[in-house]
Amino acid sequence: MDYDRAYNSRLMTASDAVDLIKSGNWVDYGCFLATPITLDRELAKRAGQIEDVKVRSLGFPGLAAVAKADPEGRSFRYNSWHFTGADRKLHDQKVCNYIPLLYHEGPGYYEKHDITTDVMLLRTTPMDHKGFFNFGVSNSFTRAQISAAKQVIIEINENMPYCYGGNEEQIHISEVDAIVESNHEEMFCLPEPAISDIDQQIAEIVVSQIENGSCLQLGIGAMPNAIGKLIASSNLRDLGVHTEMLCDSFVDIYEAGCISNRGKKQDVGKFVYTFALGSKKLYDFIDHNPSCSSYPVDYTNHLNNIAANDKAIAINNALEIDLFGQVSSESSGTRHISGTGGQLDYTYGCYHSRGGKALICLSSSVVDRDGTRKSRIRPFLEPGTITTLPRVMVNYVVTEYGMINLKGKSTWERAKALISIAHPEFRDELMEHAKRMNIHM
Repeated sequence: MDYDRAYNSRLMTASDAVDLIKSGNWVDYGCFLATPITLDRELAKRAGQIEDVKVRSLGFPGLAAVAKADPEGRSFRYNSWHFTGADRKLHDQKVCNYIPLLYHEGPGYYEKHDITTDVMLLRTTPMDHKGFFNFGVSNSFTRAQISAAKQVIIEINENMPYCYGGNEEQIHISEVDAIVESNHEEMFCLPEPAISDIDQQIAEIVVSQIENGSCLQLGIGAMPNAIGKLIASSNLRDLGVHTEMLCDSFVDIYEAGCISNRGKKQDVGKFVYTFALGSKKLYDFIDHNPSCSSYPVDYTNHLNNIAANDKAIAINNALEIDLFGQVSSESSGTRHISGTGGQLDYTYGCYHSRGGKALICLSSSVVDRDGTRKSRIRPFLEPGTITTLPRVMVNYVVTEYGMINLKGKSTWERAKALISIAHPEFRDELMEHAKRMNIHM
């Protein structure tokens, strides 16, 4: 195949490319930083010209143009597998729907349940000399999306890092219907969150649970950043990484000499991840780095693969937990905040790792905008709140007041343990609630 000729025959403007999308089509966007920013903006310009185009996205970096272009929902209906802060605002404005997703099952939704995709739009690296376009920092379930799509349109960005894969990290020119050369804008970078005193206290408890040779999964936010900084200044050695999200903290820990990946039982010597999101420092680190392996999410988040490495440690945030041990990490009442993501996957997988632990971390309380302090350990989840982790799956819970284990405890023991790490202002009240709710010895 003459790759240059094939490339030129498929090359077109963004305007011509989105003209391939017709009324009634289902359109999939690439996940996270594989989101086709240029094509999204161009498609939004067709508001009023087409009708009932359904868009599916995951972790859109910023505000989706198609969602804002048509508040009435006549031309576009925007859906998200996992909310970002912008998606949350769009949901408040009733122009974004959430699609429940157990992350490791993502590819199977396309392969087993015949999800209809008329057009797939994604951002990639430029084509290499063998005719391949690399998915860059977002593998996720991109290959499953492509396989389900009737047409594939890619948007090239020269600033997309080239990420070596364990598998399914690229698409060949022979599978592509149209190519658009973007303006090559810089990759979206997460702002570095401020680390509070409470984040620091929780991080100190968490790091005390990590041993030499542990295999880490970190989530997103200030607390994981605080954990990363503490590990980087510790004497921990030979740590491994098997995670869904690769974040800046892993670079800091590696540069401090704490990560070798040599003690892993699976993918020895490799950082394993399904998407990366952070700063330019992170993107520069993984670009053409053979020690980093991008895999689809049904590999990184497969329960057996998580558990395969000894001393696997999952560290994740939560919004609230009730006295039964039910955890919500994705909604506050009926207001949707994020998504299930891989929290359930890693909580289960790390618990079944030899020497593994799954830690759910949250501050004991939160202060509302009106200055009212509320406990994040509640008698029961607020009506409408989505349960992310059922009580039987929860292992360790950490607040600034300590760490407790819920496995093997009766309902009364669980409630007492949770109350012991609640904010002192609410402990008596929570104890009374537990008694009234018939949680007793």
